Amino acid sequence: VIGGGATGLGTAVDAASRGYRTLLIEAADFAKGTSSKATKLVHGGVRYLAQGNISLVREALHERGLLNRNAPHLVWPLGFVVPAYNLLDQPFYGIGLKMYDMLAGKLNLSPSRWLSRRETLANAPTLAENVNGRGLKGGVLYYDGQFDDARLALSLMRTLFDLGGTAVNYVRATGLTTTGGKVDGVTAEDALGGASFTLRARCVINATGVWVDSVRRMEDKNAPTMVAPSQGVHLTLPHDFLPGKRAILIPKTDDGRVLFVVPWNGHTIVGTTDSPRNDLPLDPEAGAEDVDFILNTAARYLSRKP
Repeated sequence: VIGGGATGLGTAVDAASRGYRTLLIEAADFAKGTSSKATKLVHGGVRYLAQGNISLVREALHERGLLNRNAPHLVWPLGFVVPAYNLLDQPFYGIGLKMYDMLAGKLNLSPSRWLSRRETLANAPTLAENVNGRGLKGGVLYYDGQFDDARLALSLMRTLFDLGGTAVNYVRATGLTTTGGKVDGVTAEDALGGASFTLRARCVINATGVWVDSVRRMEDKNAPTMVAPSQGVHLTLPHDFLPGKRAILIPKTDDGRVLFVVPWNGHTIVGTTDSPRNDLPLDPEAGAEDVDFILNTAARYLSRKP
């Protein structure tokens, strides 16, 4: 398996649990790439529900429930306050989130419920009481999962070893070997020591996430592009921007994006954006436009401007 992020580690655990001799190689630290740069949420995807993608939401909610059941030390329920600034917002969001609960079935984390204006501010005391001249009417409280992405990755890696597999980081795939037109191995390099290896396998799995096309082109230089990369940005604010244990979800900003305000390790994470990119840097940086969008949007929905 090439790639030691969430997909690669999960794939390797699955393979080893079925009795396959399994080796995973990762070019840097486990989960260093996109797996460490998310909103720290295990969720069904409220915005996908709004788009009508029911099957995706049902599957994601089922997996969310399994993760919470199997690894409660890594995945736990987190309450989200959805504020309503229009009279129709509360019934609209309330009905949608009840459907979200239903799609989760027996594995639902906790039922959603309506909140009065006073309850909304009690659960999210730093919410703005007025946005665009519209006063806060109330809100809806629903639950999704939060998780520790780094610890989950390391737990999967240790599980792989328990199952007889092997995972090695700082080993970079440099090429693919083929016999009779079939991929049958990987050439790799020790990213720290510089030694080179040829690793033979009956099956090679490309689990490199957004870099999937670069590995495909190790076999076929003319392989068509499969992935259009985009970048999501999160900002970290002090804890006092979101005191308490609840998160805030703004389901629709001015340009239709979703904004999360989430407590995390004594701080507050605010995001996310979704901006197309034409390049694939190993360590992407937040652009000024993305930072400004988050700061300006958060300033409208929080009682204190970050």
